[in-house]
Amino acid sequence: MNSEFSTVDIVVFIVYAIVILAVGLYVSRGKKGEEKTAEDYFLAGKSLPWWAIGASLIAANISAEQFIGMSGSGFAIGLAIASYEWMAAITLLIVAKFFMPVFINHGLYTIPEFIEKRFSTNLKTILATFWIALFIFVNLTSVLYLGAKALDTIIGIGDGSSIMPFIIGLALFSAAYSIWGGLSAVAWTDVIQVVLLIIGGLITTFIALDHVAPDGGIINGINYVYDNANSRFHMIISKDNPEFMNLPGIAVLVGGLWVANLYYWGFNQYIIQRALAAKSLREAQKGLAFAGFLKLIIPLIVVIPGIIAYVMYTEDIQGAKEIFSKANGGIDYDRAYPWLINTFIPTGLKGLVVAALSAAIVSSLASMLNSTSTIFTMDIYKPYFNKKASSKKLVNIGRLASLIALIIATLLAKSLGSIDQMFQYIQEWTGLVSPGILAVFLLGLFWKKTNTTGAIIGVLASIPFALALKFLPLEMPFMDQMFYTLITSMVIIAGVSLTMSEGDDNPKGIPLYSKTFQTGKGFNIAAYAILLITALLYIIFW
Repeated sequence: MNSEFSTVDIVVFIVYAIVILAVGLYVSRGKKGEEKTAEDYFLAGKSLPWWAIGASLIAANISAEQFIGMSGSGFAIGLAIASYEWMAAITLLIVAKFFMPVFINHGLYTIPEFIEKRFSTNLKTILATFWIALFIFVNLTSVLYLGAKALDTIIGIGDGSSIMPFIIGLALFSAAYSIWGGLSAVAWTDVIQVVLLIIGGLITTFIALDHVAPDGGIINGINYVYDNANSRFHMIISKDNPEFMNLPGIAVLVGGLWVANLYYWGFNQYIIQRALAAKSLREAQKGLAFAGFLKLIIPLIVVIPGIIAYVMYTEDIQGAKEIFSKANGGIDYDRAYPWLINTFIPTGLKGLVVAALSAAIVSSLASMLNSTSTIFTMDIYKPYFNKKASSKKLVNIGRLASLIALIIATLLAKSLGSIDQMFQYIQEWTGLVSPGILAVFLLGLFWKKTNTTGAIIGVLASIPFALALKFLPLEMPFMDQMFYTLITSMVIIAGVSLTMSEGDDNPKGIPLYSKTFQTGKGFNIAAYAILLITALLYIIFW
């Protein structure tokens, strides 16, 4: 067992922290004699190239939620949880081809801003308020807690006593450059962080594979894990599987996961903000395709380690059964990834791997903070409190909003400690509201008869409908609940819109032409490659 965090590891980690802070502060500097504008702060001056967009998208997406939560689900469920990643690759292509042309042509700062242009200020305000609450009370808190839990296991005593200091440390680190520098600081440091998190993640996977087989070796490890956990290598799980309620078989491919993915990748501010900051539409589309390629390899670094930990648990390697067992007889699934690092990564490399994990956590925190401040400043503060605010004022309000959001999340984060399979918890509770919002966006984008009244009634009706499906004794997987809620919401929106419009197109309907969705040759080649690879993965691991 190799649990010590040595001086060499500490030095490696400190070097990482210094580099990130230095780069973040360097790119945050304003031009001499010029004040940072709102576009500079919130959209990086609309200057991001495709490779920075793709890298930043993945850095914002991959966090403790994936490294810790998805590895925990890999332990509990197996490779099937990778559907979130592999289907996301296809979703990114859909977003690039069909959503981004509309968003960029409208010159958006925020996703709620699109709602105002297409529907009304009232609906925009409702959704902006919801997103701010979601970012603070779900996203920021969960990333802070899971990240601190991992660091407590790896660096701290491991009994939970240092979780709160680590929560505060992560919060301060992410604030140090992101609050001052805005999206420029976040996006350019993300380029470094995504390289680090992929390298660190691969190191963890390969070393764990080398230790799982009795004879050692990565190839032997792959064969050993596959032979001893064959049931964990099926993408479509059967109805008698105890995790069927989380991943309901074929319905994952044709049902609710599309709701989760389209909502997350298409209309989630802290994700899509990078694409809105692109140099051009073509750069945004290539950046999303690049992110799609990266998503295909993410399960190798966030799901496979969980399956390896499952094999070690069943074989009781390094006392794994005692480590993962809870006092109440349950299993602490989310302990998988930090335990692998703590037990098997050697001195020197451990500092690099922990830096990679920290990079994933901090980049996501920085992204969420920036997007929270962007929505509050542009969709709440400016229209309701100071319509004539200068760029300097907007930037300062954005910084203050980030700071307040971070303080609230820091104070609340430790309260999440009693939750099992955090990744599934986040998906399930976000899924209560995402179907109604997705219905509003899809019909608002692609059906010109959709009106404001229909959108408001549909999105408000979706929540009690989703709650009814969740709490009534229906024994229905939450992905199916999401899918049925989406369909019901769309029917309500369409019915109300047709009743009120008497067949006429809504004046705010978006005119769409075939040339709107034309894409470049590079994007098309990338799209075909991603579709082919994804199809092969599902065929191999069906």
